[in-house]
Amino acid sequence: MTAGPAAPDTRAVILDTDIGTDVDDAMALSLILGLPGLDLLGVTTVYGDTGLRARLARRYAALAGRDLPVRAGAGATLSGREVWWAGHEGTLHPGLEEESYEAEPAVEWMTRTVAARPGEVDVLAVGPLTNIALALEADPSFAENVRTLWVMGGAFGDVERTEHNFRSDATAAARVFASGLRTVVVGLEVTRRVKVGDAELDRLRAAGPLGEALAADIDQWWKFWDEQWNVPHDPVAVLTLARPDLFTLSGPGTVRIAPDGEFAGESTFEAGGPQGRTHLVRGLEADAVVEEMVGGIVSAGTSPDHGARPQPSR
Repeated sequence: MTAGPAAPDTRAVILDTDIGTDVDDAMALSLILGLPGLDLLGVTTVYGDTGLRARLARRYAALAGRDLPVRAGAGATLSGREVWWAGHEGTLHPGLEEESYEAEPAVEWMTRTVAARPGEVDVLAVGPLTNIALALEADPSFAENVRTLWVMGGAFGDVERTEHNFRSDATAAARVFASGLRTVVVGLEVTRRVKVGDAELDRLRAAGPLGEALAADIDQWWKFWDEQWNVPHDPVAVLTLARPDLFTLSGPGTVRIAPDGEFAGESTFEAGGPQGRTHLVRGLEADAVVEEMVGGIVSAGTSPDHGARPQPSR
């Protein structure tokens, strides 16, 4: 079935991200900052050195002329699985240690924010689901307070048995999908239909200080994998919320997660059932998604106040 009606003029959003390793998190944040229909309330970071990730999110927002509230979340996984750390996180951003972020813990702020606006705030989770699982534990009403949880994660086709986000904390993923949260999930079998190559990189690089920084991180990621392209997994998840007309969704169903063993994090989708509150992205218009993604990021980097850091309003 085709996704529902177009989103309202403005959607309040929280981004939960492991920004700093795969460049697609930085692309997702930049895209959100360039889309007029999304009101980004704040960013929470997850997985590994979440303080470094928070400072990097602050830096990217500053390059877009935004004083964005960012909060550090859980660094350790609930499953006990060791964090995978590439080692290049933030290395291309001089003076990153000078960036500040909010002292309030991410989970505390997230639960408080959605409780104050029940049914109004969407959560975009593009990293391991540790923070989301902890939010459900801290406040069981979180499951009903969140408007919709939009997730990049899993592999529901024949591309791979497991995907990084779910594999990194299978315990958290299993808890989230057992919670009854209204959820839309886009997996590897869909995101891999979209690629960023040299033509897209050239357009991004020309988009002011934000574009220059993002292009450098993209180039670093390409060199890390010895490739001349990358898959923008997380921006695809952003666009499932912002441009639902570009996607095809399943009917409601349930996602099951293998919690442990050799294939911990393996995901399966079961259509239908009385408990089904999850929709799986089945297809997309690849060329239109790429154009919307690049155009949104360029808009974030070329707005009149790009590259200027406004005075904090908090």
